Amino acid sequence: MSLFPECDNAFMANVRKWTIAALLVVLLVVCPPVLACTTFIVTKGASADGSVYVGHTNDGFGAGLVGDKVVAEMSQLVYVPPKDYPPGAVRAVRYDPNSGSDEPADAKTNADAEVAYIPQVNHTYGYYTGAYGIMNEHQLMIGECTDYTKVKPAFDAKKRIFYSSELANIAAERTTTARDAVALIGSLVDRYGFYGTGETLPIADPNEAWVIEMAGGTPDGTGGLWVAQKVPDGEVFVAANTFRIRDVDPDNPDMLYSKNLFSAAQANGWYDPSQGKLDWLKTVSGGEYAHPYYSLARVWSLYSRLAPSKNFSPFVNDTYSNAYPFSVTPDKKLTTQDAFALFRDHYEGTVYDLTKGPAAGPFGNPYRWRGPFDKHDLIYPGEIKAGAWPRAVSEMFCGYSYIAQARGWMPDPVGGVLWFGFAQPSETVYMPFWAGGTSVPDSFHTTNRSVFSRDSAWWAFNFVTNWATIHYQLMSRDITAQQQGIEQRELAAQPDFEKKALEILSTDGMAACSRYLTDYSTSNSIRTVSAWWKFSDLLVAKYSNQLVTDPATGASETPGYPDWWLEETGYQYGPRVYDYEGLQKVPGLAYTNETVTTTPGNEVNYIRKTQQKPFTGTSFDPITTTLESFREWLSGRA
Repeated sequence: MSLFPECDNAFMANVRKWTIAALLVVLLVVCPPVLACTTFIVTKGASADGSVYVGHTNDGFGAGLVGDKVVAEMSQLVYVPPKDYPPGAVRAVRYDPNSGSDEPADAKTNADAEVAYIPQVNHTYGYYTGAYGIMNEHQLMIGECTDYTKVKPAFDAKKRIFYSSELANIAAERTTTARDAVALIGSLVDRYGFYGTGETLPIADPNEAWVIEMAGGTPDGTGGLWVAQKVPDGEVFVAANTFRIRDVDPDNPDMLYSKNLFSAAQANGWYDPSQGKLDWLKTVSGGEYAHPYYSLARVWSLYSRLAPSKNFSPFVNDTYSNAYPFSVTPDKKLTTQDAFALFRDHYEGTVYDLTKGPAAGPFGNPYRWRGPFDKHDLIYPGEIKAGAWPRAVSEMFCGYSYIAQARGWMPDPVGGVLWFGFAQPSETVYMPFWAGGTSVPDSFHTTNRSVFSRDSAWWAFNFVTNWATIHYQLMSRDITAQQQGIEQRELAAQPDFEKKALEILSTDGMAACSRYLTDYSTSNSIRTVSAWWKFSDLLVAKYSNQLVTDPATGASETPGYPDWWLEETGYQYGPRVYDYEGLQKVPGLAYTNETVTTTPGNEVNYIRKTQQKPFTGTSFDPITTTLESFREWLSGRA
């Protein structure tokens, strides 16, 4: 039976004969868009105090499934309360329109959402969720990233009803440990099928962490393929839009996989047992999205910052490189602030540094308008695109990010903390919500990118980052100071607040403790969002009209452009002499950053003799000389 019943049978009969590249081209046509994210796990042995962390950047905008609803904009945080169900109840499993690229999904798709049903359990746990399940009341934490796969089946209410969003939600509703969550997700994929892009779900509880990865690709189009691997304690796992599990070892007790994995891979012509162990990445995936290093540069960046002693190279041979292991032991154990910092990265100080070069502008803006060849698509072997921007961890198209924290030495309601921030990680503020909480402010689930609104928490943080692109070098300093001030106050207040919460839990019970936790997180987040709006107002006043104005005194400065930018943009060719026409004919002028004096009428001749770059006077540099400049040089020599 065809992988895609909606496709022509004769057409699909030749699938096994196709090259991977040709197969992917055809499958792209039938696949909807997806998110592209960065995610990590810090195991308890890798943290400074025994906490376990799961981080996720939700990079993408548009329609998607949030909780039990398909919404026009998925950059939201909602709380789903626990609930009891009668025997025979069913749970709706809704089609997620955000199951295919980081291209914005069409908001209209939410009106056409499809739905299937599975048996409901007697009781579901309360949990926080956005585009995917995040953390439940028992400190179970989930991250996510999208991966490229050879086959991306469409939703089919009878054969393939699960994408990772609903799998993560149901795991949060029904399980309390990472291993149980992995087993449940695997069983749901086996029984009900998987559609859409490949997916990586890092899952952790206060004691251990697992990673489950899944893909479509069964010969008959039912079920799905998946593999899971435990993260060794004391290590950190990172994923960024490419599968991270490699060799599947049936004898490894810390590895689980679908029973049909080997048979399906062989039937599809993807795996030959004579070649050795089944490499999960090579078997089901074409590797990275978009362009080389789209994924692997982010893995390298986090690993090189976590474990600089290992001297990981930023360069690899190809998309299937084994240069970066499944997980690494960090050189030093991580604090909560260290976990926050992992997402605040534009490759500063590295070969991929987005704050440097002409594209960053005069003021080091790390955010790029997407280039014509940065589309979230397939890389063909041997293909050379016309260009590409490095893909950073902190990107302009991030809807929200979080670092979930679990602590096994505390009761679940207080031990679990969701540190949540809207918009770009580098400029956001992470606000705490406890596992025992029962709601979030209204402004956290009313995001509408089409309408600017001060009633939206997302807009507060997104506006500040966008405004900062006017002069990122200066404004980022103000943002970091404000951000760190708020987060440090939150972290400083945490011990005393949690001590009080534990006392209330012990003396007054769970309901009273939940009210205390919810009231605090609600008031704190509302206060933080309000402070960020006031901060945005300050930035508008301080950095307007190409001036930097002191809010306290009203005094203004004009910092201007750096010398290198003035030279590259032709400031030296401006109307600085009356023989403006003659000035334009002098090739290769340098910007000197000084005023000089010569005989009136001799200005252009003086400039030609003293301010030309070396190759335009008596010699030329074949490396830097443009054809036009070389012709001008020859003309001058003649």
